[in-house]
Amino acid sequence: MRRLAASLALAATAAAQAPAAPRARDLGIPFEFGTPGRFDAITDVPGVEVGHVTLVEGDRVRTGVTAVLPRGRGKSGLDQCFAGAFSLNGNGEMTGIAWLEESGLLEGPILITNTNSVGVVRDAVIDFARKRWPSAEGWADAIWSLPVVAETWDGHLNDIYGMHVRPEHAVQAIDGARPGPVAEGNVGGGTGMICYEFKGGIGTASRLLPAADGGYTLGVLVQANFGRRHQLLVAGLPVGRELSADLVYSRRGTADSSETGSIIIVVATDAPLLPHQLKRLARRAALGLARTGSVAGNGSGDLFVAFSTANPRGGDAKGTVPLAMLPNERLGPLFEATVGATEEAILNALVAARTMTGIDGHRVVALPQDRVREILRRHLRLAPEAARD
Repeated sequence: MRRLAASLALAATAAAQAPAAPRARDLGIPFEFGTPGRFDAITDVPGVEVGHVTLVEGDRVRTGVTAVLPRGRGKSGLDQCFAGAFSLNGNGEMTGIAWLEESGLLEGPILITNTNSVGVVRDAVIDFARKRWPSAEGWADAIWSLPVVAETWDGHLNDIYGMHVRPEHAVQAIDGARPGPVAEGNVGGGTGMICYEFKGGIGTASRLLPAADGGYTLGVLVQANFGRRHQLLVAGLPVGRELSADLVYSRRGTADSSETGSIIIVVATDAPLLPHQLKRLARRAALGLARTGSVAGNGSGDLFVAFSTANPRGGDAKGTVPLAMLPNERLGPLFEATVGATEEAILNALVAARTMTGIDGHRVVALPQDRVREILRRHLRLAPEAARD
């Protein structure tokens, strides 16, 4: 059985890179802020790669692992990135953040999985680093051991206490990471996730800044597993209130705002930002989250991390490191890009996800795309090109 699960995971890794259409823009959902990149994905930031391992087995296993590699598979784990983190609501876990905040540096990949698998994934990344990224000083025991591993809870659809994510799955997600299009929805760490009581999961988006603002690229990847139906906003419209069928947690006719989920948001850019500026960028992801209706409920783990691929070797231990940075007065376009890409990434996760039945017969339906288009059309909010269809 373990051999079968491993082969399924490997097949999922290979197949996970091509996104399934449609995406939010294909539905005619308008986005106010910025221009997307070629793939409209976090991988539009040069060097960034994403890998998924998706575990679907029988009627109980609905989980996986997603890896974000800031500098790709071929780069040393010692080639650090400046980074910053922000907790909008801390009912969740993101390991390694204490040192990231202290040092201002991200070393190695960011992995996202389910709540109960953080430990095994963290340990797997440490072992991966020991084998693949030996110490620059040559010390046998001088290995990096504070990886960033984040989680959201998939226990409604997945046998989360079965501990189905194993070390090899984390390694496969890292080794399977690629540039280019990124699969969304029911993939990787997002396989069993629920968003606004519809099927949720992985979503991504990007923004290209105009040349006058530096021509930089900014990308966002989310693992969306939060929100109650009545909160959902699409293009500023209270769409969730019109889509009251097939609720997962809420009682029909009530506005229960208690929260059972979380969201992880990863922001990447090639703009030359220092750690305190990246923390400011991570905070702005909260505004993109709010544009979809979230109130960051008491039970929600809303944890964000932002990194910059500029200033390579910024973590070098020897000598003086020459740095470039944008002045604070030029951060406005990046703030706007973060808000816009975060909003779109969440809606991409909802649009890409498909109806899923999991443990104990629990069923979570996909966002009804035709109904969303009809609501947008009725309120004259369809994007102009879609309104002509």
